[in-house]
Amino acid sequence: MIKLKKWAFFIFSLLQIIWLAGCTEKSYEPIERDRNFIASLNIQEPSLDFIDEDGNVFATWSFDKAYSGAILLGNDQILLYGHQLNNIDVYTLSTGEKRYSKKVEIGTTNVYYDDNIKQFFITNSKTNTVTSFDQKGDELVRQQLGNYPMSMASYKDKLYVINFKDTKLSVLNMKDLTIEQEWPIQKSAHGIAILEETHELWVGGHGEGSKPNSSVKKYDLTTGHLNGEIDMPLMPVGLKKTKDAVLVVSHGHNELYVADFDGHIKWHQEVGANPFVVNQFKDYIVVAGYDDHTLYFIKGDQKEKTVDVGKGAFQLLVREEQ
Repeated sequence: MIKLKKWAFFIFSLLQIIWLAGCTEKSYEPIERDRNFIASLNIQEPSLDFIDEDGNVFATWSFDKAYSGAILLGNDQILLYGHQLNNIDVYTLSTGEKRYSKKVEIGTTNVYYDDNIKQFFITNSKTNTVTSFDQKGDELVRQQLGNYPMSMASYKDKLYVINFKDTKLSVLNMKDLTIEQEWPIQKSAHGIAILEETHELWVGGHGEGSKPNSSVKKYDLTTGHLNGEIDMPLMPVGLKKTKDAVLVVSHGHNELYVADFDGHIKWHQEVGANPFVVNQFKDYIVVAGYDDHTLYFIKGDQKEKTVDVGKGAFQLLVREEQ
């Protein structure tokens, strides 16, 4: 009887250990609150590399989930998501610890955060919806959209959403997600930038089938009227507005183009292997090469340094303290 009790106690203790181990969330190397960085989300072997302005990788978070995207929520939180995952995960950068997970439907294509209203928006290709959330991850409003909503941007009280496998761009009221306008656009549009200076919205894209896209379209921000096109290399899909230019990467021809706000090309150069994304960090333009797993730091029109990162550099997140 005593042996039986000891055995039962042993089994109970073992189950407790297993249960506690299962409940322990993985944490990562903390990132100091005042540290500037550009982070590369790599999706072939999911990881996040944090890089300083000198080009040093000072921390790497390696994941056991197939994250396909990430977004900063303010300065000290990061949200991670995946198209085939049914959860989003939010981590606190300064502690490296998970703040919360939120169950979502499989099919997340993009997450966009608006710092003015402190809300984030999730587009989903399976349900063809966009959903708003507060910073705690509580769902607010859901709206049905076109086929495969993905690229998003906001201006004042409007949310602009490109429906990737459709021929329309949806303009929504950010508060209640009512659809206020739908603009005709080309199918397989991808990449979006808002230019307050010219009151325009620029859209890139892949093109479809035997007709790949080789231009960026300029739309009036209020009416959706097509103001013109800017000739670009094959498949200009990554757009980033800076204080005095628009940066465009075309992964069809491995090119970076820098245009002024009127659409005139200031300069261009070949960079990276299959780049999808470009961003600005300090005085550098940074391009991520998806196939060569390299970040290119460019100043002026000259490559100044390269940084090796994880496989499949797909997204660039920038934090700079003001």
